[in-house]
Amino acid sequence: MIKVFGHKSPDTDSTGSPIIWAWYLTHVKHTPAQAVLLGEPNTEAAFVLRRWDLPKPPIIDGVQPGEKVVIVDTNNPAELPSGINEADILAIIDHHKLVGGIQTKGPIDVTIRPLACTATILHDLMGDAAAEMPDNIKCAMLSCILSDTLEFRSPTTTAHDRHLAEKLARELGIRIPDYADELFAAKSDVSRFSDAELLRMDSKEYEVGGKKLRVSVLETTAPHVVLERKASLMDSMPAVAAEDGADQVLLFVIDILREEATLLVPSELVATIAEKSFGVTVSGDTVVLPGVMSRKKQIIPVLAL
Repeated sequence: MIKVFGHKSPDTDSTGSPIIWAWYLTHVKHTPAQAVLLGEPNTEAAFVLRRWDLPKPPIIDGVQPGEKVVIVDTNNPAELPSGINEADILAIIDHHKLVGGIQTKGPIDVTIRPLACTATILHDLMGDAAAEMPDNIKCAMLSCILSDTLEFRSPTTTAHDRHLAEKLARELGIRIPDYADELFAAKSDVSRFSDAELLRMDSKEYEVGGKKLRVSVLETTAPHVVLERKASLMDSMPAVAAEDGADQVLLFVIDILREEATLLVPSELVATIAEKSFGVTVSGDTVVLPGVMSRKKQIIPVLAL
């Protein structure tokens, strides 16, 4: 049985894409596969599972040596189980920059394309077999695209992503604005999470200027709910960083509707990163970054120290 999984701290794309590809491998390629997760899905991803009656994939702690796996929505070893290089990696399907560090037992299929969403790539790879997808798999795919593009607001959005989302919505009889409202309401409901959980909810690890950073984003239509907790969030950052082997947590609160990010500034290190990366002057414990919506395209590539 092939295990299909995305990155740690699974969002909608890293929850939906393993389900989509496991369906394809099992039902089209007749190669038994199972979608699994590397952590609890975030609130939006959990909503998608409930909304479309998709079983929650089991959560695994690691992979066994020689275990057959397919990796989707990442190629970064820091976002994968520690023993990933001992597994038998069959394929990598992703839309992020190539990080390096993954080792395989032989040549494999690697597909990395400059699209907004892994699910869009999966649809392309399926070819004509995509027409066989049952409605709940189509709904998972539509959800992934709308989530990753923030309903086409993100600068990562391509015409291809949008065309596919609109095609799926027509086939499913779904109005994209209405469904996107449901998605973003679920994404914005973070009241039950602790500060540490929020800081890790949608988070990736990167090294910049010799400093290990946990770069976290919270995409929301209600940024005030998160920003009202900024003092306790910043107080929690040192412990989270220490537990995760990082030097600093960067938290960007993405306002989906206003199309801007607010970066919390708990330290001189973050203030320096903000000024060197985004050309701003920091004078308090937050800084607003107009137009910044995408960690992949507008945050990670410009981080400097």
